[in-house]
Amino acid sequence: MNTLEEKLEYEFRDPSLLENALTHSSCANESRGKLQSNERLEFLGDSILGMVVAEHLYRNHPDLPEGELTRTRAALVCEESLVEVAEALGLGEYLKLGKGEESGGGRHRPSIRADAVEAVLAAVYLDGGIGSARKIIQKYILCKEVASLHAGRDYKTALQELVQRESGQVLKYRLTGESGPDHDKRFFVEVQLNGAAVGSGQGHSKKEAEQMAAKAAIHALESKES
Repeated sequence: MNTLEEKLEYEFRDPSLLENALTHSSCANESRGKLQSNERLEFLGDSILGMVVAEHLYRNHPDLPEGELTRTRAALVCEESLVEVAEALGLGEYLKLGKGEESGGGRHRPSIRADAVEAVLAAVYLDGGIGSARKIIQKYILCKEVASLHAGRDYKTALQELVQRESGQVLKYRLTGESGPDHDKRFFVEVQLNGAAVGSGQGHSKKEAEQMAAKAAIHALESKES
């Protein structure tokens, strides 16, 4: 854990908080009540992350309209962004998983790693306050702010522009499923081009899932062209 604390640049007063943040429900279930899963911390961390990012964008970009603020926040806090943070921290190697989840490749599952990032942020917040959590969010997430603002993160618009190079193209987004508790719903979306599936994605909201599906479709279509 010391190496992880070094990457976080934060030393826990209560190490059990960090251990809790890294304990997946599969491990907690197998412990028969001896360990608590990180789901409650994940719930708190999601709110902390959203608040810190929203406040930062609000204070630092007074000219941005609400729609752009929302889009940029979504890009910064989406699963893909959190997985990048997990990789930078090497979080996967510290996770406590049940035997079944371990054998099923859970250590590399994007959703598990993204959830763990939120849980760790909550653990830091509970241990050291909002200032400590904000420093980590600044280092690993808000550092990508400029790219999110200027790199064309609106994948749905980009996909629409891509397919409109030919006339008569019809795009349709279809919700294929959803899972998880009410406080942590995950939505699964497929995007179809002229009735054929060209990409799929998932997210904490239907809009985020549609953006991820559009991104996958762009990569697929551009790969065909190259």
